[in-house]
Amino acid sequence: MADVKLAAETRTEFGKGAARRIRRDSKVPAVVYGHGAEPVHITLPGHELQLALRTPNVLLTLDIEGKTQLAIPKAVQRDAIKGFLEHVDLLLVTRGEKVNVEVYVHTEGELAPGAYLLEHVLSTLNVEAEATHIPESVTVSIAGLEAGDSILAKDIPLPEGTTLVTDEDAVVLQVLAAQAEEAPAEAESEATEA
Repeated sequence: MADVKLAAETRTEFGKGAARRIRRDSKVPAVVYGHGAEPVHITLPGHELQLALRTPNVLLTLDIEGKTQLAIPKAVQRDAIKGFLEHVDLLLVTRGEKVNVEVYVHTEGELAPGAYLLEHVLSTLNVEAEATHIPESVTVSIAGLEAGDSILAKDIPLPEGTTLVTDEDAVVLQVLAAQAEEAPAEAESEATEA
């Protein structure tokens, strides 16, 4: 799990105009909340935050005016067209604290020979893990699976210290037989016969 240190500044200006000024300075407006404390409005360096958020469930060490706090991203708002960060919500965590997060499901291996399709019913799993040991993803083998086979949430191996929150009988992956398309000429001849 990645641990990234960022220098944060508290902010007192709010609203669209203030947010635009912050983004113009290559920074991102954010809010830090949790543990029953009042939300703290901060600005973070835009480029460093963008790089940090490339890692799923990154643990951020925030230096807010000399005080160090741990946080994880809870909600990230991006510009729909250009993709730059508009706002980030961060959740305060402590070492040893358990948090619920989503982790991506990756597959390895090849399906059995034949015309099969792998359907990702769920691309993420909800898990509970210690805030400082959140897995980036989980990996499951699909080697040799055939049509009709499926993998349930309970079948996916989780790292030590991580427990499943998603319903254990939820289908995560399933293998389907590929459907052959009917030739256009045959379809037209059947239509004229009817």
